[in-house]
Amino acid sequence: MTQSQVTNQPLADRMRPKTIDEYIGQEHLVGKDAMLRKSIDAGTIPSFILWGPPGVGKTTLARIIANTLNRPFYSLNAVHSGVKDVRETLDKAKKQQFFHAPNPILFIDEIHRFNKAQQDSLLGAVEAGIITLIGATTENPSFEVISPLLSRCQVYILKNLEKNDLQNILNRAIKNDSILKKQDIKFVEYEAFLRYSGGDARKLLNLLELIVNAIVQEGNDKIVINNEAVKKHIEANLATYDKNGEQHYDIVSAFIKAIRGSDPNAAVYWLARMIEGGEDVKFIARRLLISAAEDIGLANPNALLMAKTCFEAVNMIGWPESRIILSETTIYLATSPKSNSAYQAINDAQALVNQSGDLPVPLHLRNAPTKLMKDIGYGKDYKYAHQYEGNFVPENYLPEDVKGSILYQPQQNAREKELIERFRNQWKDFYEY
Repeated sequence: MTQSQVTNQPLADRMRPKTIDEYIGQEHLVGKDAMLRKSIDAGTIPSFILWGPPGVGKTTLARIIANTLNRPFYSLNAVHSGVKDVRETLDKAKKQQFFHAPNPILFIDEIHRFNKAQQDSLLGAVEAGIITLIGATTENPSFEVISPLLSRCQVYILKNLEKNDLQNILNRAIKNDSILKKQDIKFVEYEAFLRYSGGDARKLLNLLELIVNAIVQEGNDKIVINNEAVKKHIEANLATYDKNGEQHYDIVSAFIKAIRGSDPNAAVYWLARMIEGGEDVKFIARRLLISAAEDIGLANPNALLMAKTCFEAVNMIGWPESRIILSETTIYLATSPKSNSAYQAINDAQALVNQSGDLPVPLHLRNAPTKLMKDIGYGKDYKYAHQYEGNFVPENYLPEDVKGSILYQPQQNAREKELIERFRNQWKDFYEY
């Protein structure tokens, strides 16, 4: 490879790990004794889907697996590929099958963008073992991957890279990259780098390359990188830095936070930014569903119904008319009273379960379908609420070890204030509201 070829290749590509040992992060998947690592070491991997945010190593991991197992590797991007491309690739894969040779790997990036027909075209090949499918997605595969295909794949969740991971990536780049190692580069501060990268390794390396090139062009032989230098050069080169849609998740974050903050003007502005940027209509509608449940919740339960109706409607209509439905829903959610009590309740309940373990179900709450179960006390002394005045009777429904634990905390909005008064009257002997 010539010097010019190396220079023209982006830093993120030059630094792409080629082995598991070079791969940084995702220890829960590829660390010692991790499930996926064991499959790789055994040479028998299932079809699976990698689900995680951008820049955490989904594509890189797929390529490493193919190289490690010495498998033929085919790659498609769901944005640019159709059914014809899938079938042509599967035909090539069939020709690679020789006796007991392991089947090729077909990697599909952004698999959530494949429609049902495109995903159906993969199903038979996965079932027949013609290919081992590795899909990559930033979206919940439960929503976007058809059930028959999803049931034949493992789902592995990739996490945002930690601070130490990102620092290791930067340090490795200035030490090992064929170009950067020739420069005199010193990191004084990392905070701005980490903040702008948002846990995205590709974004991090793009930023490093941009900063180094900018400082070199200023005529500096010694490259000192601190927070001030990062801020200065990223603001001056924002269009270059964001040319591949790096702001995608930042804009979504601003959109949700504007709704949470009850600002319909800002919320509609960020909605317009997403629409003008060509965002997937279902992606926006899903975020509205999540916001309705997480941020509005029981303060206005109709918000979830509104968001669900919005999701169904935009799926039927598409662009450009869907922008009106999204705008209506966004304004409704932004102007609704807010409560995250349901969100907090399930968080606290899961924490209690993890802390207390699998506590036994109290006998009076157990199902008793057989005489033996009844004889040993299952269901004994259970009080059927509908037989009591107001369809309510004070009763303990929790395991004894966590009796009285308050997991749902009503908040200060009109609807939940009413709930607090009712709880205090009904549950005064059990819960201290």
